Amino acid sequence: MDLYTNLRQGEKGAWLSILTYLLLSSTKLTIGFIGHSTALKADGLNNTTDIIASIAVLIGLRISQKPPDKDHHYGHLRAETVSSLIASFIMAMVGIQVLFNAGKSLIEHNHPTPSLLTAFVALGSGIIMYLVYFFNIKLANRIESSAVKAAAYDNRSDAWVSFGTSVGIFGAIFGFPIIDSITAIIVGCLILKTAYDIFFDAVHTLTDGFDEEELEALSALVKNVDGVIRLIDFKGRNHGNLIFVDLTVTVNPELNVWQSHHITEEIEATIRQVKPFAVVLVHIEPEGLKREHEHNIFE
Repeated sequence: MDLYTNLRQGEKGAWLSILTYLLLSSTKLTIGFIGHSTALKADGLNNTTDIIASIAVLIGLRISQKPPDKDHHYGHLRAETVSSLIASFIMAMVGIQVLFNAGKSLIEHNHPTPSLLTAFVALGSGIIMYLVYFFNIKLANRIESSAVKAAAYDNRSDAWVSFGTSVGIFGAIFGFPIIDSITAIIVGCLILKTAYDIFFDAVHTLTDGFDEEELEALSALVKNVDGVIRLIDFKGRNHGNLIFVDLTVTVNPELNVWQSHHITEEIEATIRQVKPFAVVLVHIEPEGLKREHEHNIFE
């Protein structure tokens, strides 16, 4: 299965999330208002931000499928990351609004006892979201999609938020109505935390950040390739679901062009065994070559 086929498969997870969040957010907001539960309304607003985030993932997946053109020689894969960045700002705004409303409720001592129905709605929502999580994490692992995997983890966190909301509502029903507002504050904080995580990952990718542990693991693989004497440079960056790797190795200076080329192919194949969608650029140098200001980052 190629990269663009995987992106199309990933749309299934995005659509499932969108439809589920539409159903749950409308149900929670309606029952939350009717049943006087600040926490359930906050959870419903949380799901509205998830609708936006899922739509952003879907749009990103769609744009990412566009092939390279004269203005985008590396394709459009970063569209997905840009969409996630926009979604993080929207989620942060909703999180702040949830905190404001919950704080206002605490200050005004407005703590009506929520209905029992609101607790069961929150509990049922948590169960549904966990089922969506299992579907999306299985899909993400099968198609090796970081975007769908991130959406799956968001599904799981939403499930736990709903379970926590149900606990808070049950506490309010059994004589501690202030717990409902406190739970709403916790939900608001979780929305802001999720927004920050998405923002950080998107910015890290857009600024060509690369995981240090992953770099070390790939470097170790390259060093073990037959014919490689030294690995003197290794750079990596993410580009949507692709990673671009640029590296420099030294080889026996007596090898001919064909033998040196064979080593580059072995390096590329080794990296693609663990990173199937890696674009690898290998630079070969003869061992013993002295360059001005040479610095081996692995020594």
